[in-house]
Amino acid sequence: MNHTQMIYILIASVLSVLLLFLVWNHWRQRRLIRQLQELAGSLEASKQQIIQEQERNRQLKQEMTSNIAHELKTPVSSIRGYLEILLGDKPVDDAKRHFFLERCYSQTLRLSDLINDVSLINKLEESADLFPKEEISVADIAAEAVTELEELCNRHHIVVRNELPQQMHIIGNHSLIYSIFRNLLENAIAYAGDGIEVGIDCYKKDDDKYYVHFYDTGAGVDNRYVPKLFDRFLRIDEGRSRKSGGTGLGLSIVKHAVLFHGGDIFVRNRDAGGLEFFFSLKKK
Repeated sequence: MNHTQMIYILIASVLSVLLLFLVWNHWRQRRLIRQLQELAGSLEASKQQIIQEQERNRQLKQEMTSNIAHELKTPVSSIRGYLEILLGDKPVDDAKRHFFLERCYSQTLRLSDLINDVSLINKLEESADLFPKEEISVADIAAEAVTELEELCNRHHIVVRNELPQQMHIIGNHSLIYSIFRNLLENAIAYAGDGIEVGIDCYKKDDDKYYVHFYDTGAGVDNRYVPKLFDRFLRIDEGRSRKSGGTGLGLSIVKHAVLFHGGDIFVRNRDAGGLEFFFSLKKK
């Protein structure tokens, strides 16, 4: 092989390497462009998701503000009406005066409950880290709620069976666990009917969680309302219909308190009648 042929071979080799480099560089650039396009697409999707979430939160806050205003209207109007009569020019006898003052006091209690419940939900949503945690006995707290409502249960001939095990301890917040059982029990007392049974038991446990079953044997709800039971200010006209004067936030508080303790909750109608709630509580 002469000198000229060697030069041609060398040039051809260099050109081949250069061509391969150009092809590889082009492929790398196309890959980089594709990755950038995918990243841009992901960022746009994330942006749209954030926008949708912000809009959803705005709508929820607007809806809650509207609902709160609606709930405040009735007791405020009642208090105003009674006070206008008491402060009016016409004389009011002692019996009516006492009745009107009792009604005013009752409505102020309703307002106070509403304010407290709204404040609790807002605190759970926006400042959950402000709730302290300690080792607590779930069974003892459930028993505390049952004892507090014992007189009301007796009035409506309701039997409560608290079968939670005494060794059921978690790291949690006492007041929030109390609110779970109190609100569930108040819901049963208010809507399930008289002469019913309420049961509380731990149907399962594992290394991470306890699983609680809360049920009543009274009136259930129309199945179309079941997915909405944890909504704020839900009003149901059928089935569990006794007027309670509650705030409409009890079951929403229950859900938030369960979520705070690392659990989940769902509700359904019992086959034998009534409602049953299943929820979990993280041990630590």
